[in-house]
Amino acid sequence: MKRLACVSLLAVLAACGSAPVGPGFYRVERGDTLSKIARSNRQSVQSIVRWNNLSNPDSIEVGQVLRVAPPGNSAPVTASTGGGSAGARSSSRGSGVAAAPAPRSAPDDASPAPAPASSISLVWPADGTVIRRFDGSNSKGIDIAASPGTPVVAAAAGTVVYAGNGLRGYGNLLILKHNADYLTAYAHNRVLLVKEGQSVTQGMKIAEMGDTDTDRVMLHFELRYQGRSIDPSRALPAR
Repeated sequence: MKRLACVSLLAVLAACGSAPVGPGFYRVERGDTLSKIARSNRQSVQSIVRWNNLSNPDSIEVGQVLRVAPPGNSAPVTASTGGGSAGARSSSRGSGVAAAPAPRSAPDDASPAPAPASSISLVWPADGTVIRRFDGSNSKGIDIAASPGTPVVAAAAGTVVYAGNGLRGYGNLLILKHNADYLTAYAHNRVLLVKEGQSVTQGMKIAEMGDTDTDRVMLHFELRYQGRSIDPSRALPAR
């Protein structure tokens, strides 16, 4: 299967607007490093890595929400500023600058996503055969194969926040915002039937399946919670 590359869907999601983060959390901005975030919040890099289950502290994404205060009642760990071992480690680890990486291949997205504080109920966006499932690393969603022109429907009610083909690797793409936490993305469509700013209802036909920017007819479908990809199967009915 052709690998999606170059422009991250995450950048579009961030541009669509994100829910404000609560106390003790921080949303990564372009140019951030883990060391910078740790210093700003008077924590050690090691604590932030541990609290967020980061598998690669040198790779963080724009829009990613990080816990920057200790969970529960544990005592905060203050980052060293005087050349101690914690300060030295902070300067040598977590130095990777936050940027929009290639979609469906970001290392930190392979770590467990934060447990959603709210839930969403979806309907299947298209009939067909699931040929690729979510794994959080190489696949940030699911791929559904069917014949050209198969209806693509809104998995939940919401507003169209992106409709176009400006993201190389996604073809004709739609992004729907459902509430402050959840968005869904629908890629490789043959034709788009809704426009940006339009409200849609659950089950409404929004596109037709195609093969734009991919090597076979399919729908690539993603579910994002606070900017991070999560497994859509958890919110879809069994079939």
